Amino acid sequence: MHAPFSQDPPVRKDAQEDASPPALSIIIPTFNEVDNIRPLVGRLHETLVGIEWEVIFVDDDSADHTIDIIRRISLQDRRVRGIRRVNRRGLAGACLEGILSSSAPIVAVMDADLQHDETCLPKMFRMISTTSADLVVATRYGEPPQHVDGFTRLRQPGSILATGIAQRLLPTPTSDPMSGFFMVKRGIVEAAAPRLSLHGFKILLDILTSSPSPPTIAEVNYDFRPRLHGESKLDAMIVMEYLGLIVAKLTGDLITPRFLMFCIVGSIGLAVHLAVLRLLLLDDLSFPVAQTFAMMSAVLSNYTLNNALTYRDRRRRGWRYLTGLAVFSLLCSFGVFAGVGLSTLIYDQEPYWWLDGIGGAVIGAVWNYVTSSAITWRAR
Repeated sequence: MHAPFSQDPPVRKDAQEDASPPALSIIIPTFNEVDNIRPLVGRLHETLVGIEWEVIFVDDDSADHTIDIIRRISLQDRRVRGIRRVNRRGLAGACLEGILSSSAPIVAVMDADLQHDETCLPKMFRMISTTSADLVVATRYGEPPQHVDGFTRLRQPGSILATGIAQRLLPTPTSDPMSGFFMVKRGIVEAAAPRLSLHGFKILLDILTSSPSPPTIAEVNYDFRPRLHGESKLDAMIVMEYLGLIVAKLTGDLITPRFLMFCIVGSIGLAVHLAVLRLLLLDDLSFPVAQTFAMMSAVLSNYTLNNALTYRDRRRRGWRYLTGLAVFSLLCSFGVFAGVGLSTLIYDQEPYWWLDGIGGAVIGAVWNYVTSSAITWRAR
């Protein structure tokens, strides 16, 4: 059992007057963690005695106004800073922004949900300061095995499977490449930053596989605690983003996670396209008419799924959803006209409905991808 911690972080006059620069920056991404902020800051004060530190909370515009609590604490405690991200989502991107905004030569990344054992931070700091280690990983799978009470029945086997995949496909010198709790020299991240993905939840794995030269790794064992407040952010999209990161690193970042998701959505759209085309042809419609309706059905399917999945960090809602659909449909109409024209020409020569349907869909898909990223879901 851990000793109870005070709910409010102590505010000490000597800490306010000491203007020494931080030797350690702790980066904590947040999303709807309002109940965890005060206890966590209190724990950091009790744990990091004798170390010049700061904590940077990077909040993805939480609906529970997490950033307001952070700002209230920061008015009394110079060690606390907050960054509010608007129209951006994702733990990896939040961590990267926090790290690059820090001034300390050493940075730590940990979650706000109190599952990571903050008492490991001093030991990690000593290891990275006094040894040749570039990066210290707080591992859940070291020797001897640690308690992982924070895992649900579903999450624990999923984590073990994901760790095994990462170690087999992307050999990494750590027992826990999926850890969200680690400390690293900021220069390592600076060097890897241009290749790091802004999406997904596994920034440690991304750093390990994107660094120009392999960093020297050390490990610290810790017990993974149960969550006290809030809800886990793990969902099906996190799994897809993880698989996208694996594919990206296997292909040398030639295939990005976003492009992979776009292709998956396009495959679903292709199935919709062929299904509608076949049904309309069986209903004795002419091929040009059937192909037009099929392509428009695919456009609607692709827009809806891409808005919800591929571009969820730029998701259009409310009135903007409808205007986005109008813009997307207008831009895609050029692809529809080109696809219908070419596929009809091919159909007149070789009437293989499925082959000609795919040909038209591919033409439309290329156009759709270019316009989607550049116009419909452009970064704001």
